[in-house]
Amino acid sequence: MQMNEKGKLLVISGPSGAGKSTVIGRLMEMRDDVCFSVSVTTRPPRPTEQEGVDYFFVSPQRFQELAEGGFLLEHAEYVGNRYGTPRGYVEQRMLEGKSVILDIEVQGAGQISRNCPDAITVFILPPSGEELERRLRHRNTDADETIRQRLLQAKRECAEAGKYDYIVINDDPGAAAAEVNAILTAEKCRAADRIKLVTEVLIS
Repeated sequence: MQMNEKGKLLVISGPSGAGKSTVIGRLMEMRDDVCFSVSVTTRPPRPTEQEGVDYFFVSPQRFQELAEGGFLLEHAEYVGNRYGTPRGYVEQRMLEGKSVILDIEVQGAGQISRNCPDAITVFILPPSGEELERRLRHRNTDADETIRQRLLQAKRECAEAGKYDYIVINDDPGAAAAEVNAILTAEKCRAADRIKLVTEVLIS
């Protein structure tokens, strides 16, 4: 990577249970030029989640202050909770040459696409509806009614997959991460982004 190359904004969406977190984890093991943007949420933390690592957990009032103050790049409500992306963190890391990964739902991804036209959008699909339900139940963190709501939400989200730049099927997390890795590599090689390097080569 050239030190003067700006990082990319990589938006990854998909229904709960599609395995987005696992794919992102594998991708980050493959590259040293990416970082994960931690979202702000009003959702209570799960037992294994850590403040500032998995999410920044805030009160609904604090979230509203951040949204109204323009400190969030996008924000949305999902299954009764609010989520948002800290603007300053994302912009600073991209200037440093890091590609920033956002794990956000389709409503937030739509805001990103409007506000950041150069963002790369990837939708992660589970291999089947049956597998999606199996993964959700295997978590043992949600009640049956919550799982039912997540499955209904998944159908609505998958209907939006065609609006994304790329669709990756997560049947195997390693293979899915390799596809996302290839997408990011190709996007960083676009002539529009690297044409300035041609001038540098000619001058030297």
